[in-house]
Amino acid sequence: MRDSDIILPPSADLRCGFSRRDVLRSLVAGGMMTGTAGALLTHAGAALAQTPKKGGRLRVAAAASSTSDTLDPAKGGTIADFVRHFMFYNGLTAIDAGLNPRMELAESMDTTDAVTWSVKLRKDVVFHDGQALTAADVVYSLLRQKDPATASKAKAIADGFADVKAAGPNEVTIVLNTPNIDLPLLLGTSNFLIVRDGTRDFTTANGTGPYRCKEFRPGIRSVGVANKTYWKPGKPYLDEIEYFAIPDEAARVNALLSGDVDLINGVNPRSARAVKGADGYTLFESNTGNYTDLILRDYLGPVKNPDFVLAMKYMMDRELIRKVAMRGYADIGNDQPVQRTSKYYFEGLPQRALDLDKARYHLRKSGMAGRKLPIVASTPATGSVDTAQVLQLTGQKIGMHLEIKRMPPDGYWSNHWAKHPITFGNINPRPTVDLLFTMFFKSTAPTNVSGWKNAQFDQLLELARGETDEGKRKQMYADMQVLVRDQCGVGIPIFNHSLDGFTNKLQGYASHPLGGLMGYAFADQVWLES
Repeated sequence: MRDSDIILPPSADLRCGFSRRDVLRSLVAGGMMTGTAGALLTHAGAALAQTPKKGGRLRVAAAASSTSDTLDPAKGGTIADFVRHFMFYNGLTAIDAGLNPRMELAESMDTTDAVTWSVKLRKDVVFHDGQALTAADVVYSLLRQKDPATASKAKAIADGFADVKAAGPNEVTIVLNTPNIDLPLLLGTSNFLIVRDGTRDFTTANGTGPYRCKEFRPGIRSVGVANKTYWKPGKPYLDEIEYFAIPDEAARVNALLSGDVDLINGVNPRSARAVKGADGYTLFESNTGNYTDLILRDYLGPVKNPDFVLAMKYMMDRELIRKVAMRGYADIGNDQPVQRTSKYYFEGLPQRALDLDKARYHLRKSGMAGRKLPIVASTPATGSVDTAQVLQLTGQKIGMHLEIKRMPPDGYWSNHWAKHPITFGNINPRPTVDLLFTMFFKSTAPTNVSGWKNAQFDQLLELARGETDEGKRKQMYADMQVLVRDQCGVGIPIFNHSLDGFTNKLQGYASHPLGGLMGYAFADQVWLES
């Protein structure tokens, strides 16, 4: 461990008489969230003690890809894009397994008010074309996110940039419209990876990342070769990574167990036993913030019928859903969208248990008892079909008649997700609580799936974003979790674990709370034993 990696906690800073500026710097360097020991688990528990081997070719099969695959980080919106972009590019920061921001292309990020940020860049970084990283590259990469023509997936975040300008050859000043202490975490997400100043052609990738783009065929495959001028000493370990998709889960598992590929993601819990029992292979489980939610809206929505919402939440047999839908590879949820590994998880919120008496009471009060109600499910919403069947059986005990409408996978997200009174969704983890709440629960959010509108929640969200007092910020997030749990038309019975499978020759692998494939950023962290 280097001296620069040793960070005093904010409380220690205050005891030593540090200024508010120093405390902010400590929060940025040390991270705004802490993970659990489980979040730091590595393959075989000994990867950190091993000496990485150089060389070898890794074949990776993901669960999905499409002809819309892109090499433009701003436009990336799928797991396939995220993995590819972390192979070829770097961000100013990276997000570690404790959901902490760690410096990458930035040497430091400094602020006194969470509005104006001074970013100092590393001086030993070159792009794949041999050009040195400068402030102009960072300014261009961030500001292009605001341009509607870029079609950035992160435009809503980038619109918070009031100004981004060079303060020197290796220094950038970022000014926000409103305070946001989470900026270092947000800049570690894949959409904000840094490209060369003026880049408009993304038929290939010119980044600073661990691998150079050797081949890119959208919807078919990507190949990266080791970047010999990578700025991280000794990395990357592998000579080459071939990355492609096998959408069919059974075929993907068979490809792993037959030796055709070395690493896969998206192992279905039903296939877990086959991977776990195969000699020479590992089933790797990661606790993440991914959840499958029950969405209640329209005429059954929370604004018009809060009693029906409560009836549905009280009739959730969460343990049975965990066993049936995910074969036990999940954690019990409590209708609050913040994962237990988050620093801002509100542990004081009582666990909502199966209570048929309360469910029956609220169902009768809602006026929906005895009515036939369609519930729409599909396999893309992980475990939703099994969950719907559990709800159907439980509902019969209280006079609720749910009729399951199983939709085909193709077109589910565009044609059915949140477009019926009762549907299911699947929400991937987000690096900050603010981002999760802003995207899916803020009154004006386009992806506010239940249509819930709550002025108190919106006000707390704005206040928490710039609150530098951690105690006050944590209380605000706790209050928001209570509001979502008790009033929002979203039920969260479980948090799904991510299951990856790989050959035991693969080393250095670790879990990450942002998802499988090490939060999609495995490329410069793993190696192959001969």
